[in-house]
Amino acid sequence: MPLEDDDAARMRSGRAGFPSLNQRIFAPFKIATVIDAVARRGMTPETVLERTGLTLTDVRDPHTLTSIGQYLVACENIVAAGAAPADAFAIGARLHLSAYGMYGYALMCSPTMRDFFDFAVRYQPLATPTVRLEWRAEGDVAVWQFREIYREVMSSEVRTFLVRQQMKMTFTHIRDTAGTDNLPVRALFALPRDAHAAEDARELSCPCTYDAAANELHYRIGILEQTPELGNRLTRIMLEETCERLIGQSRTSSGLSGEVYQILLNAPSRFPSMETVAAHLGLQERTLRRRLAAEDSSYGGIVDDVRRRLAIEYLQTTRMSVDDVAWKVGFSDGANLRRAIRRWTGKTVAGIRASKAEPI
Repeated sequence: MPLEDDDAARMRSGRAGFPSLNQRIFAPFKIATVIDAVARRGMTPETVLERTGLTLTDVRDPHTLTSIGQYLVACENIVAAGAAPADAFAIGARLHLSAYGMYGYALMCSPTMRDFFDFAVRYQPLATPTVRLEWRAEGDVAVWQFREIYREVMSSEVRTFLVRQQMKMTFTHIRDTAGTDNLPVRALFALPRDAHAAEDARELSCPCTYDAAANELHYRIGILEQTPELGNRLTRIMLEETCERLIGQSRTSSGLSGEVYQILLNAPSRFPSMETVAAHLGLQERTLRRRLAAEDSSYGGIVDDVRRRLAIEYLQTTRMSVDDVAWKVGFSDGANLRRAIRRWTGKTVAGIRASKAEPI
């Protein structure tokens, strides 16, 4: 059944800042893990890769770029071939942080677990995400919430499979970083209870509740102040700068959004109107808006990101005053730029300049 316009808009807004389903920007490590995990069940790589447009040679090549959509198709294939919750848990257990490149290493180097939680959420678009990670402190627990943002493109069976996989994957990442003694105190599933409830409790080492309002994994609040074994503040800063550049590259490298980015990057301080950009691209304004929305993007969001990118580059590579930088990127004064820098990065202008990172 086709989505109504308002439903589609809500789903797109829930994916704001995330790659589109068909954007090929991810290394194939997740698909490779699926192939390895289900091989024990006799499922061939060809079964996993059917309809993805990928070969086993592609998946074994770390330079291959894949999309979230291809990963979802691979999961659809194995579920249709008989994959069970045990396979979802097996995949989640195999997806250690070391498989996530710079994003994973940065998480392992977090100076505290609170930093780990914050970083995981902020840079999650680098990790072939199938849900949106969120976290909050609530009383005596730190709560991971897994918001389903691609639910409209998958069956209930695949949805259930991916929720269990995500729960186990987060469980694995916490153990990788904080140690094996840090176990969740409860798991909440926004799914009906089924015959695998006992398996859920065993795999997640905690009681499980079903038909909840959201999919959540709860840890004791004290975990936030723990120091990971590999925690290193300086290494984390360096890796964070790399992740920031990767985020920027992913947003400017493909699709109509990428074309709009490039136009705006070449016209700082006085960004052209959406109507002007549409005309430059040979489109009507409403067509540009619709096509950007189809890529989970918006003109306003792109303008904000271009401002962020340029402002940080000017601050780190020039001696311009804050007011001059503010003017260059379209702010009325330095105070507004300072507030924006805090919103974008969690840092002060002085902190940005002190880091002397490469342009992002």
